[in-house]
Amino acid sequence: MVQNNQRRMAKLGFIMFAYKKNITAFVVLLILSAAYAADSAAAFDHSHRLWEKVLSTNVVDAGPASRVQYQVIKQTPGELLQYLSAVSSVTSMQFKQWNNAQKLAFLINAYNAFTIKLVIDHYPVKSIKDIGSWFSSPWKKKFFTLLGQEISLDHLEHEMIRGDRGFAEPRIHFALVCASIGCPKLQVRAFTEQRLEDMLEEGTTVFLNDTSRNRVSVTDQELQLSKIFDWYADDFVKQAGTVEKFVARYLILDENTKRLINAGNLDKTYLDYDWSLNDSKTP
Repeated sequence: MVQNNQRRMAKLGFIMFAYKKNITAFVVLLILSAAYAADSAAAFDHSHRLWEKVLSTNVVDAGPASRVQYQVIKQTPGELLQYLSAVSSVTSMQFKQWNNAQKLAFLINAYNAFTIKLVIDHYPVKSIKDIGSWFSSPWKKKFFTLLGQEISLDHLEHEMIRGDRGFAEPRIHFALVCASIGCPKLQVRAFTEQRLEDMLEEGTTVFLNDTSRNRVSVTDQELQLSKIFDWYADDFVKQAGTVEKFVARYLILDENTKRLINAGNLDKTYLDYDWSLNDSKTP
């Protein structure tokens, strides 16, 4: 509050100075606009404190997986709604002033938080896919505003995070969650600029070494992977050359098995994806 008052006094002082020195109104407007943009950029809480409180209170960490207390959040949505209001208030001008780590952390948190909002708006459901219909998937619903646009989860993921204007970062597939048992775990911490790299690495490592989602059998000469590696194969190929090379980086295995995977010597198949809601009430 003190800093905001100091800024206001400084701006007022500048206006008086400009008046005395006969500086044109156009120049004054440009300078004040830049100052306002800087203030706005500083206003958003990049610690994502409210979102982290929602996560730490309502996400049940179960090792390689996690469950969410959707019913509890639906009954007491205050902090989630307050966080989403702050997220939706961020302007495109503010966003452009942030560094890439701040931007990506913001978009990942926004995606995950709006996914939970979508679920609680329709809870109880057995699967997020039940929210859609034959003609419209839940991911294509335009139900929130971000950077001044009314958009869908699909737009956020594929146009803003993955698209040509997005980030060449395949590890986001283990950070974005789809409210399903088959998807990567929702971590109990918010993504932030400072811990973005560590959390992306942790999420990828945990997911790939979860044998309910990915399995290696040298005896059967088979590499069984999550469908995520099928759906988004291009992202992994662009970054690592092949899906197998990306996978081998993160699998905790002996070097001989890793060489077999890297060389593409194992038959690659994809496991069925479990779309059941990752509800804490699910047995």
